[in-house]
Amino acid sequence: MLAAMLLATSAFWAPATFAQDSKPLVIARNIDLNSLDPHRAFCDTCQIYNSSVYESLLTLDKDNKLIPLLASKWEGNADQSSFTFTLDPAAKFSDGSPVEAKDVKWSWERLKNLKGSASFLMDNVASIETPDAHTVVVKMVAPSSEFLNIAAAPYAAVVNSKVASEAGAKADADASTTDNAEAWFLAHSAGSAPFVLKSYEPNSELRLARNDKYWRTAPALSEVVIRQTKDAVAQAQMLQSGTADIAMQIDPDTAKTMTGSDVKIETVPSYNFIYVALSPGAKANKVPLTPEVREAISLGLDRPSILDFTIGSEGQLISAPIPLGFPGGSGFEAQPYDVAKAKELLAKAGHADGFEMEAAFPGMNVYGVDLSLLMQKVQQDLAKINIKLDLQPIPFANWRERVNGDGIPMTAVFYAPDYYGTSQYIDYFAMTKGSPWSRRAGAERDPSVLNPKEADIYKAALAASGDEAARLWHQAGEEMIKDRIILPLISPNLILAYKSDVKGVRYSACCNLPLAELSH
Repeated sequence: MLAAMLLATSAFWAPATFAQDSKPLVIARNIDLNSLDPHRAFCDTCQIYNSSVYESLLTLDKDNKLIPLLASKWEGNADQSSFTFTLDPAAKFSDGSPVEAKDVKWSWERLKNLKGSASFLMDNVASIETPDAHTVVVKMVAPSSEFLNIAAAPYAAVVNSKVASEAGAKADADASTTDNAEAWFLAHSAGSAPFVLKSYEPNSELRLARNDKYWRTAPALSEVVIRQTKDAVAQAQMLQSGTADIAMQIDPDTAKTMTGSDVKIETVPSYNFIYVALSPGAKANKVPLTPEVREAISLGLDRPSILDFTIGSEGQLISAPIPLGFPGGSGFEAQPYDVAKAKELLAKAGHADGFEMEAAFPGMNVYGVDLSLLMQKVQQDLAKINIKLDLQPIPFANWRERVNGDGIPMTAVFYAPDYYGTSQYIDYFAMTKGSPWSRRAGAERDPSVLNPKEADIYKAALAASGDEAARLWHQAGEEMIKDRIILPLISPNLILAYKSDVKGVRYSACCNLPLAELSH
């Protein structure tokens, strides 16, 4: 029995035919690249780069439906433990050589064995078999209804294994210590996508050129330049002066100042969100963060007021740490604001007079939200239930060290999806043994934070598909709400700002900004 199967025709997946532009398209954004090696890259700009220069087996259309890319068809067995992909025989790398099953196997094994930021995507892969040049069979350690979504992630990029191996890239089990190709990838690319790397100047610009040997419809743009522009105001100035065609990180306040008929502003819902998190096991806690205390803190947060204070109508409230629009992410009840009940719970826990609490967080502006201002509002809210927050904005690197070390009693931070799939949120936020946030919540020092139900639901969801999987993901979200470790607050909208003559601009759940669809 096939759990999922799709046959593709060229009419189904081919992009529109474009008149080709000779003028470069310039994008202004803060370039947060950590690497141009597609299996080491892990950032927002990395999603744009990887999906423009490399291809995955599948991708997402504008409605987040899986469609063919390198694979022309695919199928999964009934219990989601084995997946077979058939590669399109027309697929070619930028040097003209064919994309073959051996390249997929090598690429995914390299991603796993580099043990880098995105390696977790392949953690559940037991083996990859290549019975012929165009067939890839992936066997899972445990059932995974999410693997097709993972196969569409830009981090699951397929690389020309011959070219990359000659440059020092390795896919063996010891690749994390023997691979020395990262420097090579700073000046070269080895993919099959519509663009190739032309040049990269750190802290200046990333320049891509049209892949003249692209095996499908050629992109309209001859060249794309992503220019380092740190803040929204500078990006807006570049767009209005004509030195940029797209500004990618415009916040709502800056958008309101932009004028001119040649500038187009669109606001769309995003899959990003900002949340407060509590750590019952943090060494700096002055009182035990028991379930009653955590519920009191949640009840003390005036979420509608927080939304109005930070982004107003340019976003929405979010109750569970699953994005609105992801499977299982809709239909959660709004979280209540009840000062009287919060005080009652604190008194019951022995804290009628309140207590003091450290709140360290990254001193950043993300998605148009200044985390320092956000936490000042949280501080004001919690003061009404006699919890006094000691706000400590710190550099992100310091925050990461503290939150992963002794823990932070209360923090605020943000999350954006790594691929279109809900399991990543349970992987990251659920109170299951070994998850990042169970560790940060201090599960080793306070095992009471663990929620065994979430592990059972997670396992069942990965063995299910479709509506049943979505129902189980929603159930996992309900459990994470009850944990009151992760307290989601707001999901800011995304602002698309671009010149009116640019066509095809959209926000993608897998690829951020699909460059191959753009023209001007």
